[in-house]
Amino acid sequence: MNDNKLVQSMNMNKEDFRKTMETNARFQELMMMYRCAIREIQTKLEILNDEFKTKSQRNPIDSIRTRIKSPASIFDKLQRKGFEISIQSIVTNLNDVAGVRVVCPFISDIYAVANMLVSQDDVEVMEVKDYIKNPKPNGYRSLHYVVIIPIFLSSGKEYMKVEVQIRTIAMNFWASLEHQMHYKQFDTDEMPEIVNELTMCAETIYDTDVHMQEIREDISKSVLRE
Repeated sequence: MNDNKLVQSMNMNKEDFRKTMETNARFQELMMMYRCAIREIQTKLEILNDEFKTKSQRNPIDSIRTRIKSPASIFDKLQRKGFEISIQSIVTNLNDVAGVRVVCPFISDIYAVANMLVSQDDVEVMEVKDYIKNPKPNGYRSLHYVVIIPIFLSSGKEYMKVEVQIRTIAMNFWASLEHQMHYKQFDTDEMPEIVNELTMCAETIYDTDVHMQEIREDISKSVLRE
């Protein structure tokens, strides 16, 4: 089944889409390519972390997690954004099918890791969203990059998009708990107290991040004076 026929047959729901994608060779090949792109980014980050550890005796990366969007999530996003339901539409319109989340100890590590990654000559920056300097209304903070990375297959070189999210341990703690809550299924205008409390928690966590950064810098200065 080619992509055009797929579009024509897709007056379908999410479950129909999932079942169709499970047997669609082009979709499976595309997901394989996204997985390869994730491995390329993850390897780059692990090498940078090892190098930093050797030179500075500490790691700027605490953890790295990766994920590929499920067919159901892909269908939901295409539909929500009003995009065509097709494999080519996935490639063209979605930037976050492949995702890498990097968790760092300190705020300064976020920007250091990002700069080291995007300065590599085979990494092209497509989009940057700095939710640390400009947090979302609910308090969410993270640095988001969409990068384009080459992968090398037997058929030749392909360029793939990967979303890289970089945040501190504290920011990740808040985001993980916020994700576990189900308030988003309701009209948040009817729940202003929930949104306000989440924002206050995010501010408290960010203040702690800033304070910890200042303590680390004070310790570094003390070591240099000795």
